[in-house]
Amino acid sequence: MFIVSMKPNVKKIFLFLLFGTAIGVSFYLLFQGSLVTEAAKKSAAVLTARSNEERITYLKTYGWEVGSEPIEISEVAIPVEFGKVYQEYNKIQKKQGFDLSDYAGRKVRRYTYEVTNYPDYPEDIRANLLVCEGVIIGGDICSIRLDGFMHGFARPKSS
Repeated sequence: MFIVSMKPNVKKIFLFLLFGTAIGVSFYLLFQGSLVTEAAKKSAAVLTARSNEERITYLKTYGWEVGSEPIEISEVAIPVEFGKVYQEYNKIQKKQGFDLSDYAGRKVRRYTYEVTNYPDYPEDIRANLLVCEGVIIGGDICSIRLDGFMHGFARPKSS
């Protein structure tokens, strides 16, 4: 039988905790630190948006014709707690298979394109794509008019 006796040393305890924290953070980043959720990764082949061409191709899958370049690229902070507006916006996202609550507290990129073929609206229609790590995580089609509208990517049914 062996007995080991150690005198508490503040420096050794601090180094042990620092080393343990570094290992913990490394494992977190390795296994779960990605901003993109597993659900998005599983369908990443459809949702890949690393290039302008991929973003335009994604919008075309819904039948949208857009300008050749985004008219705006901005960074958007998804709030940690969703207020009423974000809750309503996330309802739109959930209807189309996304969920922004998975990205609460994160910053993502929004690419805005001008839609050129919206029925009965020759102008003032935008397609917004929310992209995180090259994967589409949400977005919408909207009118920028005062009496505007907003919906998911699916084309509206003809009236």
